[in-house]
Amino acid sequence: MNLKDLYINYFIERGHKQIPSAPVVPENDPSVLFNTAGMQPLIPYLMGQPHPYGTRLCDYQKCIRTNDLEEVGDSFHHTFFEMLGNWSLGDYFKDEMIPWSFEFLTKELNIPVERLAVTVYGGSDLIPFDDVSYNKWLSLGIPKERIARTVDDNFWIAGETGPCGTDTEMFYWRSNDPIPKEFDPEDSRWVEIWNDVFMEFEKKADGTVIELPKKNVDTGMGVERTTAILEGVNDNYLSSVWKDIIDIIVRISGKEYEGNERSMRIIADHLRTSVFILADPAGIKPKNTDQGYILRRLIRRAIRHAKTLEIDINSNWEEEIANAIMNQYSKYYNEINENRNIVIEELKNEKTRFGKTLEKGLRMFEKVTKNSKKIDGETAFHLFDTFGFPLELTLELAEEQNIEVDVEGYKQKFMEHQEKSRTASEGKFKGGLAGNSEIETKYHTATHLLNAALKIVVGPDVHQKGSNITDERMRFDFSCDHKLTDEEKKQAEDLVNKWIEEGIDVTVEEMDKQEAINSGAECMFIEKYPDRVTVYSIGNISKELCGGPHVKNTKELGHFHIKKEESSSAGVRRIKAILD
Repeated sequence: MNLKDLYINYFIERGHKQIPSAPVVPENDPSVLFNTAGMQPLIPYLMGQPHPYGTRLCDYQKCIRTNDLEEVGDSFHHTFFEMLGNWSLGDYFKDEMIPWSFEFLTKELNIPVERLAVTVYGGSDLIPFDDVSYNKWLSLGIPKERIARTVDDNFWIAGETGPCGTDTEMFYWRSNDPIPKEFDPEDSRWVEIWNDVFMEFEKKADGTVIELPKKNVDTGMGVERTTAILEGVNDNYLSSVWKDIIDIIVRISGKEYEGNERSMRIIADHLRTSVFILADPAGIKPKNTDQGYILRRLIRRAIRHAKTLEIDINSNWEEEIANAIMNQYSKYYNEINENRNIVIEELKNEKTRFGKTLEKGLRMFEKVTKNSKKIDGETAFHLFDTFGFPLELTLELAEEQNIEVDVEGYKQKFMEHQEKSRTASEGKFKGGLAGNSEIETKYHTATHLLNAALKIVVGPDVHQKGSNITDERMRFDFSCDHKLTDEEKKQAEDLVNKWIEEGIDVTVEEMDKQEAINSGAECMFIEKYPDRVTVYSIGNISKELCGGPHVKNTKELGHFHIKKEESSSAGVRRIKAILD
């Protein structure tokens, strides 16, 4: 049985409800470009909001992390991965979770106990040593020499303040070397495979820590890494997760995997991630900002490495690989089948666009090297930044013509570029429980009012197509076939402010999804919602399926003002507005 199915079945048998994977692009969460962990979509519920499925949950979540993008190409880094998780929202705690972890690893996955080791929180001035976890592992048969006490690696908090807690991490001896009697977490042959986080404290702004009245459990296990471990391979890309994809790349390139691993891994990884971004309900397309920029970079990097393997770029190689990926995952994610044609079309379009850029870059390379036997750092970076030439491609071309490249100068320019990008987008990658500020909650509620106002002013066929909220403004995308007139904008604005001044209560209730739809509740991306949903109503003005959070009364919102109305894409308009 597939690892995902084994995991879900195990926890369903122990009273958990399976929840659907959230999209890879978070809805109404500007703190991150992509969902980066299984817990991220559950933030409101970990903060105390009741979950419509109850207090015991499990799932497999699609995740994307691009902070290690340059590392992809080794045997274990991935940009897209699946995270298995189970949660207790104020229900069970350490005494139940640790034995379940042990049983799943040793009985369901048949991992020998002698290949396991664990870490527990070692204690600090604020939070004591986690003797409960330590003693529980001892009682299950993990010898004390295999239980390491650490501090920095066994404490979890999203930001500077808020819910936090200790964790216990499980490690597997991934080597044919003799297993040492004593566990050293710094030894890279010990690989982490599962993490149980116990959220039992709250850290205040003054640095003090108090116990939470309701304690949560949040766990995470990576599908790719665990599958490789179970199948006894030290290269994730040799596991069954990747076998069909790698086999296709080997066949169409006419080259062996051994000796070409890096390029083949990059193609496999980057196209898989691109497939999931393109299939996502958010409708992301390759462009030069935000998620679209990441998508463009992934596709173009895959194309460059296909060229390195001497694959005919003008063939349908990317379509063949993408179809294999989609065939593998369509059983688990409906959007793969629904958006299959979009995925293929966008990959082809981007390949065509980059083909032209690649040719321009080659001409640029020829021009700068015509009368010089050296490429300075600025030129090398310009080839990367403007034409998508990675340093290794510039070095490869230069070596063929016996031309020197100022690698250190390039690295300096690259670091300057990274620092500018980091500074400009640091807010985009905070993530965790740091979001959902008071003003963001107000803006979230205001999107519901604006949606309702536009249905009255423009017409009932208006539907939300997306939104983005920060501490400074709200952005609302909606279906509309024309540019709004000044009168339409004013009418919508006045209507929202009228409802705010009326002080209408915001109510919340849980119901079956079909019951919610029958009651007239609206939602974006209906397929992503579970069978049991949360519905927010603002008087008789608005009724929507939504995860929250919202204010309790519209009077809390202040004054609503539309700053700009513009085109977002074909048939979709965008409004930017503020509350003051």
